Amino acid sequence: MSIEESVDVDVPVRVAYNQGTQFECFPRFLPGVRRVDRPQPTLTHWVTTYRGITREFDTEVVDQRPDERLAWRVRGRNPRTGAVLFRALGPDRCRLTLRVDHTPGGPLRRAASSPALLRRRIRHGLECFKEFIEGQGHETGTWRGTISGGHVLPGSGQDRPRVPTWPTG
Repeated sequence: MSIEESVDVDVPVRVAYNQGTQFECFPRFLPGVRRVDRPQPTLTHWVTTYRGITREFDTEVVDQRPDERLAWRVRGRNPRTGAVLFRALGPDRCRLTLRVDHTPGGPLRRAASSPALLRRRIRHGLECFKEFIEGQGHETGTWRGTISGGHVLPGSGQDRPRVPTWPTG
């Protein structure tokens, strides 16, 4: 099952993209995300809570092109993929399009992952991102490396992502 949603954001595409690479900040605006660690530029570890159930999983960034695209896959028993596309709509406005491809596991996961429910959660997440970045007016950090096939390309601006110092819980 594929779900795609878009949102227009009143910040330059560079600002939205830069914030989109700051996974450690996601608990500040995404409900249910408790913690995101980034031990490597292409690997993140997530701790989420939804309806009282805590889950931990790892994702791998497989494709990243500054100001254009960020794609990932969830590792493990129930692999999922997703991508967000960034498109400038003018100097101070852009569109984010998020696509998630998801195949739910057992019966409980299928019930919790109905297309309508996932679409609402994705839409809500995009709206939360929009509210956060427009309220900030600037990104909390940057990481402008290019990733292809899960590997950071040499010389692609691969500075270590800036890790925020504020509490996340």
